[in-house]
Amino acid sequence: MCLQTLYSRHKLNTRGKLQLLTNYVYKLRPNQTQTSKMSAWVDLLRSQYNWCLNDRIVQYNQQFIQGDYCDIKARGEASPLTCFVSKSGATGNPWKDSKSDKEGNTKNPRRSATDIQITALPELKAARPWFAGIDSTVLQQNIKRLDTAYKNFFDGRGFPKFKNRSNFTSFTFAMGVKIQGSRIYLPKLGWMRFHNSRPIPNGFTIKACAVRKRQNGWYVSVRIEDKSVPDYLTKSLKDVVKVIGCDLGITKLVHLSDGTQIENPKFSTSKKAKRTLKIRQRRVSRKAKGSKNRRKAAKKLGLFHQKIGDKRQAYQWKVANKIVARNIDAIALEDLNISGMMRRCRVKVDEKTGRFLKNGQSRKKGLNRSISDAGWGELILKIEYLAAKQGKVVIKVNPKYSSQKCRNCGHIDQSNRDGEKFICVECGYHEHADIGAAKTIRDRALEIVRGDSAKLGACHLNAQKISPRSKSKRGEFGNLGNKDIKAEMS
Repeated sequence: MCLQTLYSRHKLNTRGKLQLLTNYVYKLRPNQTQTSKMSAWVDLLRSQYNWCLNDRIVQYNQQFIQGDYCDIKARGEASPLTCFVSKSGATGNPWKDSKSDKEGNTKNPRRSATDIQITALPELKAARPWFAGIDSTVLQQNIKRLDTAYKNFFDGRGFPKFKNRSNFTSFTFAMGVKIQGSRIYLPKLGWMRFHNSRPIPNGFTIKACAVRKRQNGWYVSVRIEDKSVPDYLTKSLKDVVKVIGCDLGITKLVHLSDGTQIENPKFSTSKKAKRTLKIRQRRVSRKAKGSKNRRKAAKKLGLFHQKIGDKRQAYQWKVANKIVARNIDAIALEDLNISGMMRRCRVKVDEKTGRFLKNGQSRKKGLNRSISDAGWGELILKIEYLAAKQGKVVIKVNPKYSSQKCRNCGHIDQSNRDGEKFICVECGYHEHADIGAAKTIRDRALEIVRGDSAKLGACHLNAQKISPRSKSKRGEFGNLGNKDIKAEMS
């Protein structure tokens, strides 16, 4: 969760409608005691997270049948009555004795790994008294955080990893949070001042809050809910008439099917930013490890990274607002596999000598940095949120061959595209490559809406045609409809 920007989320209630969940982010002003206590909490919670993850991994290895054995330490043979293979287990009593059926007999439903580890928290506090100083809901939410990581893994994402100081900097309160003016009460931390930059409206109740440490201090993200706010009603596909297509890129951040092009500021890959990052990173590497000077240099480097991230977040919100605010019913986006696009090239080995051959990874490194700097995934999330808030539909389509397929004759060829130019080698159809791809994405979304093949003849009125063999400068064209949203914002 990003704590620097405002995120609003929608959650289904029991009736299937949408409830408004909004996160307000504030910068905390803790005293020295509270700062040291929160830093200690983060270290303890990180050790608890890693221990729980290791516990689940060990239990899985012991429960998984390896040959004739089901217990690695005891070397006990596998029995179908006592041995099983579970997705995630934990040390403790796996059965719950608190429930009973209608006849009064005790039920023994099997607990999940999360329930087992949460139930063992009192034992943890008794054995390790320093954990008793942490709020109980914070410890429980820390285990649920691990459970969410496992759920993502079973859904096809990466396996949960052990945390270090750089990627574990936050904790969450589930209850007990109060706000009075410019003061906030956090359980077992006491009243704390904060910059009340955005007052909470009347009618909202506090559901939870997350505290996170950043380079320039501590931030709190307060989640509030108002059930009296009217639910957002999203249009059905049958009511969709106007659709705009979006093609994400690097030279330009977004190309729209109406000819608009959105600039890509390149916050971390510009010449000035790369030079600054290079200098500050070099200053860190030249300092002695563990020294105060190294920590000071690392803090300056972190502050610059934070500045880049904040700029990117603010710009993406402006771009998403400009796209969603148009007079349209649906937004067509590419269904991109961004992690697959940034994956390393396969290793090439010479069969005779066994030496590694060039595989193009050194050239692809720059492309991966540009994709990461563009932040396509975060931009898509912002567009989806704003579209849901305004009752508009987001349609994700397959972007395959969207910039190589001719919109006039349907011919697909990689040589059709030359940079930002598109010239069909079959029929001579001529237009801007990325804007044509945005139009193709829009038409594919219309096919999904209408359920049949969309007729594309009316979409080629403004396109130019030249002979495929013509190389005269008159046939060259610039960026069609070069409308810059950056100029519109000013």
